[in-house]
Amino acid sequence: MDRTTISSGSLSATVKAAGAELCSLMDNGERELIWQAGPAWPRHAPILFPIVGRLRNDLLRYRGKTYPMKQHGFARDLRFTWSKTLPDSCTLSLHDSEATHAQYPFPFQLDVTFALHERSLTIVYDVTNKGDLEMPASIGAHPAFNWPLASGADKSSHTIVFSQVEAAPIRRVSDGLLRAQTYPTPVQGTILPLSETLFVDDAVIFEHLASRSLRYDAPGQPGIEFSWQGFRELGLWSKPTGAPFLCIEPWHGFASPAGFDGEFDDKPGLMHLAAGETRSFSHRVTVG
Repeated sequence: MDRTTISSGSLSATVKAAGAELCSLMDNGERELIWQAGPAWPRHAPILFPIVGRLRNDLLRYRGKTYPMKQHGFARDLRFTWSKTLPDSCTLSLHDSEATHAQYPFPFQLDVTFALHERSLTIVYDVTNKGDLEMPASIGAHPAFNWPLASGADKSSHTIVFSQVEAAPIRRVSDGLLRAQTYPTPVQGTILPLSETLFVDDAVIFEHLASRSLRYDAPGQPGIEFSWQGFRELGLWSKPTGAPFLCIEPWHGFASPAGFDGEFDDKPGLMHLAAGETRSFSHRVTVG
């Protein structure tokens, strides 16, 4: 099947086999929370694996060989298989293949589980090294939520409220690669006022987060609580052209630094999985 819909009674979520992509999160069957992949950006919530961001020249270098690897990796463009489907949850899996070996020379398994409970959706990403050698990789989520949260609401009235004070400098990218310099945080204590101008220089990247949760909110609108485990960095992204979505992106990893052109396993930000090791990452969306 191409897609399935799971439900908790008060929330429903639709997931596609293509990319194991969440393409709908409905509140009581009335309010859609996920961006519906319009002309401004043709995706909903892609999974970023085995890289987050870009590699220099879109090439992965490993043990004297080079492999073409597009931005954010290949998982978002491949069809997953259904491992389990229940009324309130489903699991999809992606395994290495000839197609992935041409880009990424490591045996792996990626399992993604979507589970609804009352007013919350939890998504768990299990990354397993199926080979005999250490496997370098990154994993990230890229869900796009409607902005504004309700039709007709003022976009500039929306905020991100972090659970902790976020005083550390942020990072930016240029041509998809991580700039060397850092920038003062736009967060005012715990509050980040949202505006389209925030994204004139592409994503806002929090490399050193104190928080493990935030609230995406607007006056008079039911907000979204967003929390994560295992991920280290966070990206916020939209287009500074009036695009009606906001991406809240927990990551383990980030784009290659602009000056880095070395071996992939030396790339900053990666995790390194031992043979047979599985690591789990998760995030939860709770609708207020």
